[in-house]
Amino acid sequence: MKTSIHARCVPTVCALLVVFAALPVAAADYADVIIHGGTVYDGSGKPGRVADVAIRGDRIIAIGNLSGRTAAKKIDATGLAVSPGFINMLSWATQSLILDPRSESDIRQGVTLEVMGEGDSMGPLNDTMKADELKHQGDYKFAIEWTTLGEYLAYLEKRKVATNVASFVGATTVRVHELGYENRAPTPAELARMQDLVRQAMSEGAMGVGSSLIYSPASYSTPAEIKALALAAAESGGGYISHMRSEGNRLLEGIDEVLDIARATKQHAEIYHFKVAGESNWPKVNDAIARVEAARAAGLDVSADMYTYTAGATGLDAANPPWVQEGGLDAWVARLKDPATRKRVIADMRNPKPSWENLLLAAGSPDRVLLIGFKTDRLKPLTGKTLAEIAKMRGTSPEETVLDLVAEDGYRVDTAYFLMSEDNVTRQLKLPWVSLGSDEESLAPEGVFLKHNPHPRAYGNFARFLGHYVREQKVATLEDAVRRLTALPAQNLRLKDRGRLAAGYYADVVVFDPDKIIDHATFDKPHQYATGVLQVFVNGQQVLKDGEHTGALPGRFVRGPGSK
Repeated sequence: MKTSIHARCVPTVCALLVVFAALPVAAADYADVIIHGGTVYDGSGKPGRVADVAIRGDRIIAIGNLSGRTAAKKIDATGLAVSPGFINMLSWATQSLILDPRSESDIRQGVTLEVMGEGDSMGPLNDTMKADELKHQGDYKFAIEWTTLGEYLAYLEKRKVATNVASFVGATTVRVHELGYENRAPTPAELARMQDLVRQAMSEGAMGVGSSLIYSPASYSTPAEIKALALAAAESGGGYISHMRSEGNRLLEGIDEVLDIARATKQHAEIYHFKVAGESNWPKVNDAIARVEAARAAGLDVSADMYTYTAGATGLDAANPPWVQEGGLDAWVARLKDPATRKRVIADMRNPKPSWENLLLAAGSPDRVLLIGFKTDRLKPLTGKTLAEIAKMRGTSPEETVLDLVAEDGYRVDTAYFLMSEDNVTRQLKLPWVSLGSDEESLAPEGVFLKHNPHPRAYGNFARFLGHYVREQKVATLEDAVRRLTALPAQNLRLKDRGRLAAGYYADVVVFDPDKIIDHATFDKPHQYATGVLQVFVNGQQVLKDGEHTGALPGRFVRGPGSK
């Protein structure tokens, strides 16, 4: 008769054998974190359902009734929403993440991926570009320890940041790399090199090409030049995303250019901060939406993103004609000190040519132009004042005041222009093909960041969408709002295993209170965190716990479709 191993072993050995036999089952059930009892909005657009979410390592391993599972940590999310991490489709956290890797203002709104590259990107750089950047640094001081865009994003990952990071390669950056700030078309050889720079960026992980065509020197680019760069990105699946040549008087023509590039590349194309600027242009919203929807119906892969405010933020360069800015910042400032040139500039500001739009005129009056950031300490006391207030203080016309401020600051001067109508903002936020982008840095109300006033969208854009517009104004269901913050941009960016709550996906997870989430930042007091987001996980690590930053910095460089 055979004797079983259990009958023959001593008690200690038997106990070890029992443990070893049980290990495979235990490992399969074990989770690092289980978020229990929340209403899960998985990013698909389907209604939420009460379920548990299990995380092991950097991935989601299960969703459902997981009451039988064990975990090192359990989080009670009863009565709360559980969603994928939000994707910021237009982030300017390029420099702020170097100075403060916590990404506080975005993390506290549930953002887990910052997507950069609106026209200007942090690479590719040449020696002249690096020297120029170092020369003109203002409050933010940092060394430039990279050359290419991929090296910059890898630099952030190596230094450690809280959020994931990704970027388009800037069409402006590529142009400056080869042509500097000259107002001319590239030669065939120069254009070929520009395309090769795009291809290199794509192989390093760029999402595609981003343009910003109202600003010099990008405004010197022809549609053919931009299309050539977009085609180079499309070779490896990259998309095209654009701050169009016009968001006001020639809005519809600007949309047509984006659609033309979408047809040529057969890849995704997106309109940055979809809006209608200038009161006389507000009625164009119907035609603008109709153009995009007709293109989508015809099979073009086109979408848009936007922020949730009636004011945009840029600089006083958007109130200066492109010709005076040729040659870069130093040449522009020097010209503004010449009386004859100033006279010509002011004439153009008051009667701009159709080829450019003066945002001072689009705003309607100087009291709708807010100065929010200066480089020099002497001018910082003017932060938060309107152009009308400063002009009155100085006894100069608004146009003269604009030129004086640029010349004195040696900088473009950060500026908010009140350009849009609330009715249009509300209508556009209802569109199912519109995602969200802050068009701002990710900040904290401390240190160097307090030396300027950001647009309140830096602290409030996503919370304002979910709180004011979704909960209070009913512009969308919560499930569709979550889809547009997560799966929609992930799909547009061709991301793998992100943007959804599903087994096998990266554990970028947000727990928030849909009844309480809200923004608090205003133009008068912009440095105020949003509230209502309680827990945030990035790649499986908890970055926000009970509404407070844990100090964890698990963000990664998220690579685009052409990455090798």
